[in-house]
Amino acid sequence: MSADSASNFLVSARKYRPTTWETVVGQKSITDTLRHSIETGKIAQAYLFCGPRGVGKTTCARIFANTINGFTQEQAERSFNVFELDAASNNGVDQIRSIIDQVRIPPQDGRYKVYVIDEVHMLSKDAFNAFLKTLEEPPPHAVFILATTEKHKILPTILSRCQIYDFRRITTSDIAAHLKYVAEQEQVETDDEALNVIAQRADGAMRDALSIFDQLVASSNGKVHYANVTKHLNVLGHDVYFGLLDACLDGEIGSALLALDRVLAEGFDGHHFITGLGHHLRTLLVSKDEATWKLMESSPTVADQFKAQTEKCSLHFLVGAIEAVNRADQQYRMSRHQRLLIELLVMQIGSLDAAAADGAKKK
Repeated sequence: MSADSASNFLVSARKYRPTTWETVVGQKSITDTLRHSIETGKIAQAYLFCGPRGVGKTTCARIFANTINGFTQEQAERSFNVFELDAASNNGVDQIRSIIDQVRIPPQDGRYKVYVIDEVHMLSKDAFNAFLKTLEEPPPHAVFILATTEKHKILPTILSRCQIYDFRRITTSDIAAHLKYVAEQEQVETDDEALNVIAQRADGAMRDALSIFDQLVASSNGKVHYANVTKHLNVLGHDVYFGLLDACLDGEIGSALLALDRVLAEGFDGHHFITGLGHHLRTLLVSKDEATWKLMESSPTVADQFKAQTEKCSLHFLVGAIEAVNRADQQYRMSRHQRLLIELLVMQIGSLDAAAADGAKKK
C-alpha cells in the first residue's frame, strides 16, 4: 500500500456511519419515533439515549441535530451548532459550567444548538447537580442529548428531566446484512457464513463488527471467507461440532473423545469449546420446530445442516446435553482437572440416548 493510500484510509465504522434515519441499522422503532417527533414539532429539551456500545446512540444524536436544523451533511460539517463532550474525560463541574455559559448564546445559523454528552454516567455527582437546572429549563434554542451505556448509574433527578430511548443490541442478521453491503461497496469477496460469524462475534455492536471486518480484509488480501474468519478469530468451525455430535448420537464415545483431543491439540481454549458446543446445541433445539427457526443465527446453508442433524436428536437428548454443558460451564473455572471435566461432558452427552433406553426398559 502506498503512503498516500494509507493516509487516505478511513475505517469502515466512520466511512459507513449512517447520515440519515433510513440508513440507521437495527433501531427502526427509535428512528421512527424521533423522526415523527421532529415532523410534528414536538422536540423535547433533553433526551437520554441508553444502550450497549456500537448500536448507534451518537450516530442518531448527530442525525437528530442535523434534522432539526435542516442541515445537509456538508452544512453540518461547517456548522458550530453541535457540541460533543466526552464525559469520561471531562467529568468535572468546570466542564459543565462551561456548557451552561455557552447555552445562553443563540446559534449563528440554524434554529437549535445541540449538546451531545457521551458516557454521561461518568459525570461526578457535583457536575450532575450543577447541570440539573439548565437541563430542566434550558433556553428554547438548546437541546441536550445524553448518551450512556450504563443507565442505572444516572441520577433519578436527571432521568426525570429526559425523554428516554433504550437502544437494543443489533441482531446478527441485521449486522450480517450491513456487512454484506459494505463488502459489496468495497469490492471485497466474501460469503454469508463468514459474515455471520463476524456478526456473532460482534455481540450486537455494529462498530465492533465493522472493526473486525476491516481487520480481516487487511489480513486476508481482500477475500473474507469462512475458513479465513474462523482461523483469524480463533473460532471453531461448525464442522467440528457437527462431527462430534454425530459421534455422540451414534454412541461412539471414543470417536467423540478423539475429536475433542484434536480441538485441544490445536490450542483452542477448553472453555471456548464448551460455550461453542452450548451454542450449537441451542441452535439444534430451535431448529427442531419450524415456529422457532427465526431464532437461528446461521446462514441458510448451515441452517439446513442444523435441520438435518436435529432430526436425529430427541428432545430428551438436546435438553439433557444443554443441561450438561451448562453444568460444565459453571464448573470449568474452579476445576483442577479441566480437560477431564470436558471429556466427562462429552461422555455424558454420548451416553444420554443409552441412559434413556435403559430407563425405558426398566419401566
